[in-house]
Amino acid sequence: MSFGDKVLFFFSALGAFNGLILSLYFFFFTAKKYLSNYLLGALLLVLSIRIGKSVVYFFDYSLPKIYLQIGLTACFFIGPFLYFFVKSEIQQIRSMPKSWVWQLVFWLLTILTVGVLYPYEIVPAWWRHYIIPLIYLQWGVYIAFSGWTIGPLLKKIRRKESLKTFEKWVLTIVGGVFLLFTSYVWAIFNIIKGSYIFGALYFSIIIYSIVLILLYRKKTNDLSSFTTPKYVDKKLDEQEAELIIGKLKRVMEEKKLFKDPNLKLNDLAKEIGVSGHQLSQLLNDHVEKNFSLFVNEYRIEEACTILSSNLHLTIDAIGDEVGFNSKSTFFATFKKIKGLTPSMYQKQAAPDL
Repeated sequence: MSFGDKVLFFFSALGAFNGLILSLYFFFFTAKKYLSNYLLGALLLVLSIRIGKSVVYFFDYSLPKIYLQIGLTACFFIGPFLYFFVKSEIQQIRSMPKSWVWQLVFWLLTILTVGVLYPYEIVPAWWRHYIIPLIYLQWGVYIAFSGWTIGPLLKKIRRKESLKTFEKWVLTIVGGVFLLFTSYVWAIFNIIKGSYIFGALYFSIIIYSIVLILLYRKKTNDLSSFTTPKYVDKKLDEQEAELIIGKLKRVMEEKKLFKDPNLKLNDLAKEIGVSGHQLSQLLNDHVEKNFSLFVNEYRIEEACTILSSNLHLTIDAIGDEVGFNSKSTFFATFKKIKGLTPSMYQKQAAPDL
């Protein structure tokens, strides 16, 4: 191995090693235990495995096929973890949605099934002609999803608006992974000679940049959307308002917080990471409803669903189920919003009762 090859190997391998260490940092040592930090740690871990395989194989083509298989199948998780990280940051998702879990389970089962039934060592031609292209196709699809998710950030750039620190952070991660993906695709199609090792070098540069950011910036808490947008008492712009409203509706629909009869403005504000004053301002200015009406509309819609489903519940029980403290409040609110009583609505929805 020449001196130049030794230098190339050193920097490429060091990037993979540092990526592994950095993934452990995001898993175990960050002060804020956000979902996006765990996802970024997972992304760096699978990238390190993939890059490590690339480095070793580039300098030693006699590497056992099992290591090639492990490195290649790690790509199945690069795209999903990238997309989940981006979406969790942009939409401020704090807990892992079940759909994401099922996607990861599906890809894990796919890896195990293909790896056991058609190992690289036994059918290398299948891998080269079919399996590897499918791996990169899956990776590319998730990159496309990530690109769609960061669409609002790209629009801000086109409008020459300033980006928040966490937005620059997300764009850096997406851009880095896209660069790696491009390098590997170029290598597969032999578009640029030697582009296979470029991925490892790009990864090393990106890792070094991340390490410098983490070590030498005066603060790193603004690298997450969960800490930067405090929304204390400042006026919201349209994009910020749209983001928070989307999160607010998602929380109400998925967690059904309106069923809590003691739900307060500050409780809901805390759930979506804004101040009570900011939430009140948001509802008044952008939703054109006060807190009470906003919550009661969800309760009445839920009550309508139950009334239409023929569950044989009493009207009083339905009012309790959807979050009203008293029968009179339920009746008055229902009539105000729907224009008729719960009993009349039930007869219209299910005339055969």
